[in-house]
Amino acid sequence: MSQPLVPPGETPPVEGSIAEAHQERPDGGIWEHPLWWLGLIVIGSIIVAAYFAARIIGF
Repeated sequence: MSQPLVPPGETPPVEGSIAEAHQERPDGGIWEHPLWWLGLIVIGSIIVAAYFAARIIGF
């Protein structure tokens, strides 16, 4: 007996699978820890500003 054809885009039934589909948490990527990135940018800005302030003062 042949298997029934499954239309494109649909998943054929699976034998033995009793698990339900679960939602996965989306990957935050670079935005996973925004405060860490904000702190890194602020510290970098302070270092650059201190460099130019030191050049103006004459150190």
